[in-house]
Amino acid sequence: MDWIFGGRSVQRLMLSLLIIWGVNATYADHILNVKKFGAVSNGKTDSSQAFLRAWEKACNLGGGFKILVPNGVFLVKPLVFQGPCKGFMAMQIKGILRAPKYLSYFHDDDWIKFEHIDGLFISGGGVFDGQGAVAWPHNKCPKRKDCKLLPASFKLAHVTNATIQGITSLDSKSFHMIIFESRNIRVDGVKIKAPETSPNTDGIHIEGSSNVNVTRSVIGTGDDCISVGPGNKKVSILDVFCGPGHGISVGSLGKYPGEDDVFGLRVRNCTLAGTMNGVRVKTWQASPRSSASDFVFEDIVMRDVYNPIIIDQKYCPYSSCDEKFPSMVKLSNIKFRNIRGTSTSKVAVKLLCSKAVPCEDVELRDINLKYIKKGVPALASCSNVVHGSSKGLVIPPPCI
Repeated sequence: MDWIFGGRSVQRLMLSLLIIWGVNATYADHILNVKKFGAVSNGKTDSSQAFLRAWEKACNLGGGFKILVPNGVFLVKPLVFQGPCKGFMAMQIKGILRAPKYLSYFHDDDWIKFEHIDGLFISGGGVFDGQGAVAWPHNKCPKRKDCKLLPASFKLAHVTNATIQGITSLDSKSFHMIIFESRNIRVDGVKIKAPETSPNTDGIHIEGSSNVNVTRSVIGTGDDCISVGPGNKKVSILDVFCGPGHGISVGSLGKYPGEDDVFGLRVRNCTLAGTMNGVRVKTWQASPRSSASDFVFEDIVMRDVYNPIIIDQKYCPYSSCDEKFPSMVKLSNIKFRNIRGTSTSKVAVKLLCSKAVPCEDVELRDINLKYIKKGVPALASCSNVVHGSSKGLVIPPPCI
């Protein structure tokens, strides 16, 4: 835990949660039910303003009040739950929050956003229903680099000391959950669901944040289950089931000039089933200079995964890309340990590094990946210069 958050940060986060839980116990009658502010649970009446009125009252009262979204279906248009607040904020969501189907209701990038808040606890087992199926055909990002992403369902922006626990995100129009420029964030026991064919529906995207801990969650979607973008420090992913989807990815990195470095990622005790990728580090070709280092992927099970272990420094999902210049993102100190299971591609380990800045300190330790076709051995492939080592039993035989 100290590795994730750092000593004093742990104390502050735990104190925050204890205060929230203590407040909930002490002020059991101080519950702000959104229905008392005008929300209607018929799934058709716009309840946006009722939610905001409940939030504003709790935010200004200085703590000790919990916002309750009871059972039922609540239609809400794009919302921004704004801080700073005078106390810790607690929201218990038992019902279903339903987004408008049509993009004409959205003028920003997000559906529900929490921003500039210190101390936030969201729980209750409720559902964020993004109703994304109508919007997915309008997503141009799989074909165009300069596209505009469709609205994300849930975003934390400039939030400190928050726990998101036990909620479900269903059929987001784009990313399900974004953690942006936030710190000391815990996401625990969430469920994220979208069809395998839904475009750019990353489960959890983390960017510019520090001390983020994702645990005990089940994610199945049409893009990365979890994507760790630029500018992150100390991210931990533990006990996550991913599938379908594109795996657990660092990146893509290097798409824009001036991106901050990525440092410190641990992915542990996870299972990936039927995904396009397993654990992946991806950087754009022709990308500007930055660095990504100190990653550990360990104790991971692959079940029929196409690219179980992959470093891809020529990432480009489009039909034509600038291949004149290599990626300038420096990758170093990347450990793959105790990873086992089956690969649906013959090349189970693919390390495609940059021609300009070779990968450094790549470790393969105790790897056992087998090709699903019986009698046909799996292979490992290294491109350009990969500096590193292999330890223990490594199958397929390493190319480092």
